[in-house]
Amino acid sequence: MTPLFHDRLNVALLGLALLGLVTGLVLWLVGRVDLAGIAWTAGVVPVLLALCVEIVRSLAQGEVGLDIVAALSMSAALLFGETLAAAVVALMYSGGTFLESFAQGRARREMSDLLSRVPRTATRNRNGALDEVPLDDIAPGDLLLIRQGDVAPVDGTVQSARAMLDQSALTGESMPARLEHGQDVMSGATNAGEAFDLRVTRRAADSTYAGIVRLVEEAQKSRAPMARLADRWSLLFLAVTVALATAAWWFTGDPIRAVAVLVVATPCPLILAVPVALVAGLSRAAHFGVLIKGAKPLEALARVTTLILDKTGTLTDGRPQIVSIIRQGDLSEDDILYFTAALDQASKHPIAQSIVAAAKARGIALPVPDNISETPGEGVAGTIDGRRVVVGGAGFVAAQLGLADPGSAVAKAGSVVVSLGVDGNPAGHIVMADALRAGTAELLIGLRHLGVARILLATGDRRAVAEAVTQGLDIDAVRADLTPDQKVLLVLTERRHGPVMMVGDGVNDAPALAAADIGVAMGARGAAASAEAADVVLLVDHLDRLLPGIEIAQASRRIAVESVVAGIGLSVLGMIAAAFGYLTPVQGALLQELIDVAVILNALRALRIVPGQTGRIVGSPDDATAGRG
Repeated sequence: MTPLFHDRLNVALLGLALLGLVTGLVLWLVGRVDLAGIAWTAGVVPVLLALCVEIVRSLAQGEVGLDIVAALSMSAALLFGETLAAAVVALMYSGGTFLESFAQGRARREMSDLLSRVPRTATRNRNGALDEVPLDDIAPGDLLLIRQGDVAPVDGTVQSARAMLDQSALTGESMPARLEHGQDVMSGATNAGEAFDLRVTRRAADSTYAGIVRLVEEAQKSRAPMARLADRWSLLFLAVTVALATAAWWFTGDPIRAVAVLVVATPCPLILAVPVALVAGLSRAAHFGVLIKGAKPLEALARVTTLILDKTGTLTDGRPQIVSIIRQGDLSEDDILYFTAALDQASKHPIAQSIVAAAKARGIALPVPDNISETPGEGVAGTIDGRRVVVGGAGFVAAQLGLADPGSAVAKAGSVVVSLGVDGNPAGHIVMADALRAGTAELLIGLRHLGVARILLATGDRRAVAEAVTQGLDIDAVRADLTPDQKVLLVLTERRHGPVMMVGDGVNDAPALAAADIGVAMGARGAAASAEAADVVLLVDHLDRLLPGIEIAQASRRIAVESVVAGIGLSVLGMIAAAFGYLTPVQGALLQELIDVAVILNALRALRIVPGQTGRIVGSPDDATAGRG
């Protein structure tokens, strides 16, 4: 049964149950009691049949849920002629399943979208002519042209003198990698420099990117199932219900008392209160920029005890930023940035663009460069305000200035040094690095307060870079140089400490996101692959959205539990009253509806959760806005 068919079936069953109940009531009011019973029965039978099919499927999987109680109450009511009571139960049950299906509907996306990042065609160079061919037609040994901004569609080797590739989505390394002739290129890497030739070594189906897709699918199949909150109460409730109904019939000899007990026992507080509270929590979380893909992920988010963080684009900003400016002559730091950024306007290199953006952010007006000459992957030379300027790597600048010693600043792990020469003399250096997100330390403290006992960093980047970034942070362990399958293994290993949440943004994070109890993707700038594989997507590019997301999940689950405990408590009292003959089946059904209304109203309190205030629930829009942070 496909998810779409399942959703449509739930809508149809709800419609039939509602139609049967309303039609029967109209016929009963006009005095056609016989036809009213037929209408009520007609509304119950489709729901009961679908329910029996679901019970058989659940039992075959070794699961015992609340469906059995609902089936018993409807069957007993029909058997003993209490058709109105059966119709009311059918409507409430179909309404609950519809709400739960609606809550889970946003979680479904096809994994085929994962491949959308890689082009469907490639530019092949054959006999001096270029033509666009489908990926399936590309064979090892073919020569492809990878233009600037293109994503490498298959694995291969660099055939040009050099290539500049952004591999952050695959390896976690935020800085572009410079590859020389003959070095390997992974599919999924983006060409950040000039166009280059790629010699194919693997077919598309066997490439690195396709392997990650298969790893995601395998991880999703192997992940531990998340039990519904309601099902964890089902066995006890079922036992109590059957015991009371049997005792009422045994000691009184009146089967109608057993029917009344079963009708009052219909687990509507569980069927309705849980999905209503969780759907309300989903809506509230979205208000704070946290998209949770269904009720089950929201439940799991409330119970997370272990957090695994990716580095690039998650713990860090994912874009090179200026760490420091080092003077090597008479120019001031602002002058060094001015000349470097002005000349870098002529380059499409990611680091050059970051320097330009930093200068503009400081309000520096940049002139248009003249006489530009760029060596791809090395640096740029040109004229700024009539002065000869050279920008690039230390070796490139030294060669342009005719110096034997580059005189470069010492770069720390994970940083890149951009050198500047003006009028034939070295002028200074700009140190670039992928900086830690602001407020990260405070975020980790907040997560500890919310019950996250263990926090780890998992990255494909080098250990020296990872340790430099996490220095001084409250992190329990650092795992570096990890491949996608090693990240999955880390997630599975950490499960012994409790439910695991994985946060990432790159293609290489997608398998681990799929394997974790809760996968969280940075949706603003993250890869489509990670967003597809994740259970939660942060709609804004701020890692601190985790805090309101977890708080809302915990508060929603707490409200759901409160509603269940109160509703089941009232239902048990009603069952006892029915067993002693104080309630008829129809009266029991009506009493159950009053209980349902009460628990639903309580569950809707989740719409007014305010994060940052220990789950406080308020009523005014101003208070809700004040909870943002």
